[in-house]
Amino acid sequence: MRIYIVEDDLSVINILEDIIEAQGLGEICGDCGGEPANLADVLRSKPDVVLVDFFMPVKDGVEFVKELRTVNTTIKCIMISQVSAKELISKAYSAGIDFFISKPINLIEVRSVLKNVEQQITNEHTLANIRRMFMNEIDNMPKGTKPESDDYGRKLKYILNRVGMSGEKGCPDIIKICEYLHENHIPVSNLSVSQMCEAVSDSPKNMEQRIRRTIAAGMSNIAHMGIEDFMNETYTLYSGTLFSFEDVKAEMDYLRGKRSSGGKVSIKKFIDGLMLEAERILISMRRNIAFFGVFLFRFRTFHMFSTITCRNLVKNLQFFVK
Repeated sequence: MRIYIVEDDLSVINILEDIIEAQGLGEICGDCGGEPANLADVLRSKPDVVLVDFFMPVKDGVEFVKELRTVNTTIKCIMISQVSAKELISKAYSAGIDFFISKPINLIEVRSVLKNVEQQITNEHTLANIRRMFMNEIDNMPKGTKPESDDYGRKLKYILNRVGMSGEKGCPDIIKICEYLHENHIPVSNLSVSQMCEAVSDSPKNMEQRIRRTIAAGMSNIAHMGIEDFMNETYTLYSGTLFSFEDVKAEMDYLRGKRSSGGKVSIKKFIDGLMLEAERILISMRRNIAFFGVFLFRFRTFHMFSTITCRNLVKNLQFFVK
């Protein structure tokens, strides 16, 4: 860990350097030698951490940190001062400092703060490595197998399977239309059912008939679920998203013998609902992965992960995405 000291008191610089070197807390990559802070010199030294005094002539520590943060947000800033007023300490944190060390300099406090900073830097580097490995794995996938297109198809199949439609002949046709609309960013409302079928099939009329029968089977399955258990998770989730609830209720009444005909099939309603639900699942999974990454970042034993463990974690993350 490379450390730069910005301090106008040479005796304080010497004390800090002695503590850091004696305790093995890092490498001193430079100091301002008691002169006014020079941002260019600090940046040239490429420090991981800057120890900066609060009160200095010409430019105080708060102003220096503000300037540093305009060009670099990753360097950790530790303010050193005798200040005890809450408003001044708050001002320093608002400027962008990460930690605070009180004067007079105390070995235990310096060691504790620098150890915490080192842990934070290690966590950030580990998380960055995991993110980089994850992106490399994606980039190295063969053309046509990257998650963006493949994942969408997987989510469509997952939903159709939950509704009991995956074995129906029109299921691949529905997926083909959804993927076509998704990849070309075409809203369902922009095309008629016949236009959708014509875009992906040489036999659009036969395709439309297969899709209609498949959706009718799905509606019947949902209606059966509702009759058996009105609180069924699949029924409550999809009865109003993939179908019109009124049509599902009509189908339920038909199955109970209360009507002479069941609910009407709306291909456009079904495809629109299916695409929205697939997008919702994808977004939810991405959020879960992001949350998982933040959890790992905050977990204090994160630095103990080996490279092999990180690679395994990346593969597990990819599995969850798919």
